[in-house]
Amino acid sequence: MAAGWARPAGFALLVVVVLAAAARADRPARGGLSVTAGAEESSAVFPLYGDVYPHGLYYVAMSIGNPPRPYFLDVDTGSDLTWLQCDAPCVSCSKVPHPLYRPTKNKLVPCVDQMCAALHGGLTGRHKCDSPKQQCDYEIKYADQGSSLGVLVTDSFALRLANSSIVRPGLAFGCGYDQQVGSSTEVSATDGVLGLGSGSVSLLSQLKQHGITKNVVGHCLSTRGGGFLFFGDDIVPYSRATWAPMARSTSRNYYSPGSANLYFGGRPLGVRPMEVVFDSGSSFTYFSARPYQALVDAIKGDLSKNLKEVPDHSLPLCWKGKKPFKSVLDVKKEFKSVVLSFSNGKKALMEIPPENYLIVTKYGNACLGILNGSEVGLKDLNIVGVTIPFMGLRTVIVGLSSPTSLVIRMSSPQSVTVQLQNERQGKRPLG
Repeated sequence: MAAGWARPAGFALLVVVVLAAAARADRPARGGLSVTAGAEESSAVFPLYGDVYPHGLYYVAMSIGNPPRPYFLDVDTGSDLTWLQCDAPCVSCSKVPHPLYRPTKNKLVPCVDQMCAALHGGLTGRHKCDSPKQQCDYEIKYADQGSSLGVLVTDSFALRLANSSIVRPGLAFGCGYDQQVGSSTEVSATDGVLGLGSGSVSLLSQLKQHGITKNVVGHCLSTRGGGFLFFGDDIVPYSRATWAPMARSTSRNYYSPGSANLYFGGRPLGVRPMEVVFDSGSSFTYFSARPYQALVDAIKGDLSKNLKEVPDHSLPLCWKGKKPFKSVLDVKKEFKSVVLSFSNGKKALMEIPPENYLIVTKYGNACLGILNGSEVGLKDLNIVGVTIPFMGLRTVIVGLSSPTSLVIRMSSPQSVTVQLQNERQGKRPLG
């Protein structure tokens, strides 16, 4: 969904995207490519920053330009375009943690470029150029009514790969000079958005086209804050997982396992199958009106008298106990699991235990972290965002391979060792 760069509070999950066969390593690099001698298709791992609550976003630091300068980018699997707020000059920009990116004329992507055609096709379905020298303008709008108006440019991204090589591919991204804040309650402290959708404009697809990494991206987010992002498949846990075929979403380039039936406490809630998509750019998980109301009714009907519904400006539906809660561990026994049963493939189940859909606010109340998507214009779309709060680090894997597939659940714990540049991060559980 990518609510632009303004996000309310949220939670966490890991998403891994696997797209079709890897590009040839000898493919010419768009905009120039500098690779350390002996480099070949590999993976890249980046530390993630941010937290679940109260900020509700996770972001990565990327080095862009020549000389490279750091920028914080909000990780978003729900949109394709990566963009920075930039001085072109800036018409409307929010406060950012780094100096605005400044493009030069030789970095502008012309309207007749294939990348521009792909961008326009993904945003509006229309592509028209009045002259060969026309620049590639764009306007991207998000579900929370936020937007970015800008021009497509190319510049180098400095990436250190797992095989110790350093690459500096010229990648296309947006130079946003007019941003409008959406309806979210907070403006995130990032310089822009890292678009990791399934379209050809996404950074993931461009890296594949360069033959730098396989078309795989994953991020592991912790409710305790931080995590890691990776490109390439070196640490993808292919075994001990339940896979479901991916369905091409009718809603742009979302990653979707198709429709699912909704259960609470092992009981079906009697609503028609829900179209479900996964979107790390959405700070919350949203159900459409009927599933949301059915879930709320089921939760309220099952609660003990130990909890009392109270107003809390953090989220719409909250409860208090006899004393303030310090964590979800204090209240999880009062609730039951929510389950999404996907009809594709082996009918994979995605179980969401109470500690994964509740949040304890600074007021000591327990709140439902699943919201009514109809109230924010999502209609019948159901979005699993970073609001599913995993205790520790957990895995949800999204893929577009042949056949396209999604890991819904790991059948047993698994861990990998992640190396972030020269800093050893130790074991990261993936199950």
